[in-house]
Amino acid sequence: MEGIVPKLSRRDKRCLLDQARSCREAKLKTRYLIVLNLDDGIGPTETARRLKVSRSTVYRVAARFRECGEAGLVDRREENGDRKLDAQTLAALHEIVASSPQDYRWRRPTWTRELLVITLSRKTGVKIHVSTMSKALAMIGARRGQPKPVVECRWSEPAKNKRIRELEQLEESLPDDEVLVHEDEVDIHLNPKIGPDWMVRGQQKQVVTPGQNQKRYLAGARDGRTGELIWVEGEKKNSLLFILLLWELVQRYPNAKVIHVILDNYCIHKTQQVAVTLATNQGQRLRLHFLPPYCPDHNRIERTWRDLHAAVTRNHTCPDMNSLMRNVRHHLMQHNKRINQTRTAA
Repeated sequence: MEGIVPKLSRRDKRCLLDQARSCREAKLKTRYLIVLNLDDGIGPTETARRLKVSRSTVYRVAARFRECGEAGLVDRREENGDRKLDAQTLAALHEIVASSPQDYRWRRPTWTRELLVITLSRKTGVKIHVSTMSKALAMIGARRGQPKPVVECRWSEPAKNKRIRELEQLEESLPDDEVLVHEDEVDIHLNPKIGPDWMVRGQQKQVVTPGQNQKRYLAGARDGRTGELIWVEGEKKNSLLFILLLWELVQRYPNAKVIHVILDNYCIHKTQQVAVTLATNQGQRLRLHFLPPYCPDHNRIERTWRDLHAAVTRNHTCPDMNSLMRNVRHHLMQHNKRINQTRTAA
């Protein structure tokens, strides 16, 4: 547009157009497009609307182009000196975020951006603005999430790692005539688990709870080779529920010489009733392999239960336990159906 940017020759316009097309930096490409739009006679207001920038940005880019030509479109922050958010500073920030504020003698147990700015300054001498801290957190891939409560394993680290390696080697060298499953129990509550969900601005979704809670329990076993789930249901989480699953495994794998069961140290797995079951003729095919205490991440069935909660029990609207359990069974059957379809396709 006459008076805002100088009229471009056909050759110069072609060069700017080629630069805009090949440019991979979004902001620089926008500056090229601003100049090209203005040169085509499009006004500042319409240019700003088309490119989704402010009118002040259009005028600023035009002024820089008038003063310095194409060189004025390049980001001039490189003249500000060394970048504060260099690799070393970001590595230090990563280390800070991965720890607790109390490790740096703060009383507060959770990080805020303001606290991170101060801590980073003390650790590296680099002072940045809170808004810059938001960019830095995005650069290191940090996110706000919900911590997972855990209980530390009582075993020493070498003993824990040795046991886990033994179980991994067992699975890797499993003979064809033997089976290995990961076992665990899960609670199903009529009062729904509350979890995150998408909502529109100004809305907070509500989850109606029945009030009087009811519970059902599943004992499940995930096949180590196929990923298929075998489960039984009960109104109590006790040894009888676990024994019911063991008999289900014996019937499900009639030709297996040995059925290896990897499981946690929950008390219902070690009762006299279980010992009697394992001593029977069919029970002798079962071998229980206990994980180190408080190591749920090494039990593969835990992922299956997390998916169950995410797909069925979290924020559910079932009015009674029967309808909730129908949804639970449907989800687990669909899980097995997808696995069988994948195996058939392969």
